[in-house]
Amino acid sequence: MQELDQVQIHFDTNNLWLLNIALAIVMFGVALGISLRDFKALMQTPKVVLIGLLSQFVFLPLLTFGFILVLNPQPSIALGMMMVAACPGGNISNFMTHLAGGNTALSVSLTAFSTFIAIIMTPFNFEFYGNLYQPTAALLQDVSLNPFDMVQIVLLILGIPLLCGMFVRYKFPKIAIRLASWLKPFSILVFVGIVIIALINNLAVFSEYIHHVLLLGISHNLLAFLLGFLIARVFKLSFENQKTLTIETGIQNSGIGLLLIFTFFNGLGGMAIMAAFWGVWHIVSGMLLSYFWSSKLQTKTQTV
Repeated sequence: MQELDQVQIHFDTNNLWLLNIALAIVMFGVALGISLRDFKALMQTPKVVLIGLLSQFVFLPLLTFGFILVLNPQPSIALGMMMVAACPGGNISNFMTHLAGGNTALSVSLTAFSTFIAIIMTPFNFEFYGNLYQPTAALLQDVSLNPFDMVQIVLLILGIPLLCGMFVRYKFPKIAIRLASWLKPFSILVFVGIVIIALINNLAVFSEYIHHVLLLGISHNLLAFLLGFLIARVFKLSFENQKTLTIETGIQNSGIGLLLIFTFFNGLGGMAIMAAFWGVWHIVSGMLLSYFWSSKLQTKTQTV
């Protein structure tokens, strides 16, 4: 079982640069859809935003840590789960929220807010829980990870593209809307293509070890969806916002996780396989959930 902690997923340097660029373009595309009006509207109801951020950056990492304590997975897999839980929400959640009949404006704004906060909170949560759990703390010591280096990478990939995209939206709103309509789907396809290349280049490794993360990844993702839904219910949010918070909590930007894993951990086996599996599975589970809510919404509309 310890063998997986020694396995490395190989990722060409050129592909790593492409992954950096693709993620930056994705964030730029997200920001093109955000206006100052969105932020002002949310500031009038800060409770919803605060609950969404707490769900992603406080409760999900805490729940993940408890899940790891109970199941005691291999250290590298546990680090992969911590990394995914520490990442901000994925921008594909905006499309899923719209499909599910959730609050799309809230979803887009939460993605933006969580991305800015992730500049600090992603390295903090990963370092905090990684060092709190003895088996993963030992791996972190071997890597000698500098959290400030991680902050720098996250700032470059998330923060700067978001600021640039919001500036373009503010100065050139018509151009921004046109750009966003094709830039986001194109950049997502590029990102998915890069992940597929990584999978193909390491097919033998993934085939040999995928069973170690299959049930863990599915269960972890299911718990994330359930967490978002229950938190929204506890705080008595509208059903529209409950759907939004569920999707925002269950859809994580595992692309950022993969980038950090390849940059700082040389594609450490359990981490990379878990993050890559999450990157595929959360799209499947998120779309299934969105279609379920969409069909319920259509049925309700037809019966009214």
